[in-house]
Amino acid sequence: MGLHQRLSSIRVRFTAAAALFALLVFSAIGVALDIAISKTIESPMWVLTTRAASDWIARMKPGHVPAPRSTVNVPLLQLVDSHGRVEAASPAALGWSPLSEARPMYSNHALHLERCLHGHCILVTAIRVSPQEALLLWRGDPHVVYAGMLEPFILAHARLGLLILTMVVLAIILTTWIIWVVVGKTLRPVADIRAQVSEITVRDLQLRVPEPPQDDEIGQLARTFNHTLARLEAAVEHQRHFASLVSHELRTPLTALQAELDEALLYPDEVDPRAAITRSLSTTERLRTVIDDMLMFARVRTAAAPEPVDVCALIRDKLITTCRDVPVFTRIEDDLKVLGSGSQLSAVLNNLVVNAQRHADTRVEVSATRVDGHVVVSVTDDGDGIAPCNRERIFKPFVRLDDGRQKDPNGTGLGLAISREIVAAHRGTLDVEDSPRGARFVLRLPALETKHPRLPDSGDGTELLGLDST
Repeated sequence: MGLHQRLSSIRVRFTAAAALFALLVFSAIGVALDIAISKTIESPMWVLTTRAASDWIARMKPGHVPAPRSTVNVPLLQLVDSHGRVEAASPAALGWSPLSEARPMYSNHALHLERCLHGHCILVTAIRVSPQEALLLWRGDPHVVYAGMLEPFILAHARLGLLILTMVVLAIILTTWIIWVVVGKTLRPVADIRAQVSEITVRDLQLRVPEPPQDDEIGQLARTFNHTLARLEAAVEHQRHFASLVSHELRTPLTALQAELDEALLYPDEVDPRAAITRSLSTTERLRTVIDDMLMFARVRTAAAPEPVDVCALIRDKLITTCRDVPVFTRIEDDLKVLGSGSQLSAVLNNLVVNAQRHADTRVEVSATRVDGHVVVSVTDDGDGIAPCNRERIFKPFVRLDDGRQKDPNGTGLGLAISREIVAAHRGTLDVEDSPRGARFVLRLPALETKHPRLPDSGDGTELLGLDST
C-alpha cells in the first residue's frame, strides 16, 4: 500500500480527526485547570500580603514609621517614596531594590503582582498610602508599601504550566493511541474481508468472507456479502449448467444440418437439391426457435422496473388460445394486482394455456383468486395429467416427456423452464399440483395491496374466451 493510500485510509483519517478534537478539548481543559489552580493557591496568599501591608500602614504615625512586622509567610515588606527610594524594610528585604516599580492609582490603591527578583520568584502586593495619610505623614508625598512572599514551588518558573502541558500532551497521545487501536480492531474484519474478496474469482466462487461474531454493521455487511456470493455462485452454476445443456441441444440440429449439406455436396446426382434445402430450412428454423428461447431465458431477470399489473386484465385481454380447437373457460375475481412485468406474466399465462390445450381432451379451465395475500392462478386441463415423478423434471431446461414430443415435435423444452424463471423473478412459485383429472399448474404471486375494496364477482364468474383452430 502506497503512502497516499495509507494517509487516505479511514483509520488514519479517523485517528487524525480524533487527535485534533482531543487537542482542542484537552488544551481548553489545561488552560482552565492552570487558571483554577493558580487562583486557588494565590488567593489566600494575596489575603496575607494585603493584610500585612495594611497593618503596617495602620501603625504609622506622623514623624514616626514603625518597623515592619514581617512573618514567616510574609517576610518581605518595604516602604518606598515617590522617588523610588526604600525608606524602611523588613530584615529579609534590607538591601533590596524596590520589590516593584508599579505604583497603584488612587482609584485602585492595591495591586497584586508576580516578580522574579534576586533569583527568587515572589508574589507582591502594592498598596498606595491614602492621600490623607500621606499628607499627615509626609506632607503629601505619596508612598507605596510593598508586601511580598516567596511564590510556591509549583507556581514558580511556570512549573504548573509545564506540568499541565505535559499532562495535556500525554493525554492527547494516549487518546490518539487508544483511537488508533480501537479503529484498527474495528476495521480488521474489513481488511480480512478485502483480502478474502481479492482471492475470489469466477472460477472459484465457493470462498466466503469471514463473518465477525458481532451483529454490528460490519458483521451485517459480511453476512450480506456471503449471501450475495452464494446467489452469485448459484447463478454462475446455473449459467454453466444451462450453457452445457444449450451446447448439447444445439449440437444435434447442427450435426444434422451439416450432414444434410455434406450429403448434398458429395452426392449431387443422388440427392435432390430442393429436398435438401427444404430439410435444411426446417433445421435452421428449429435452431432459430431454440436460440430465441435461450435469449428469452437469459433476459428473464433483466427486465425493466416492475409496475402494477392487473392479472384480471391479462387473463381477459392478453390470453391467446392458438394450439388446438379446445375451449378455455375462466373463473376470476376482480382487483387482482401484482407488481412485475405485464409482458412477462402474459407470456407465462399464454404458455401454460397453450400447453394445457395441447394436452387437453375437451376443455381448459383458468381460475384466479386471492388467497392469504397471494394472487393464485391455476390452469387445469382434462387430459392424461403428469406423473408425480415428472412434475419437477418438466421445469428443467430442454426436458421433454414422451407425450410432449409426440404432440409438439418442434418444441424446445424451454417454455416451462422460462415460465418458472419469470415467476421466480416475481418472487412467486409455479408448480404442478394434484387434480381429479389432467394436469393442474398453479401460479402464486404476492398480491399488491390496493386502497380500493375488491368488487364482487358478476354473474357466475365463468367466461368463454374463444376458440381458435390451427
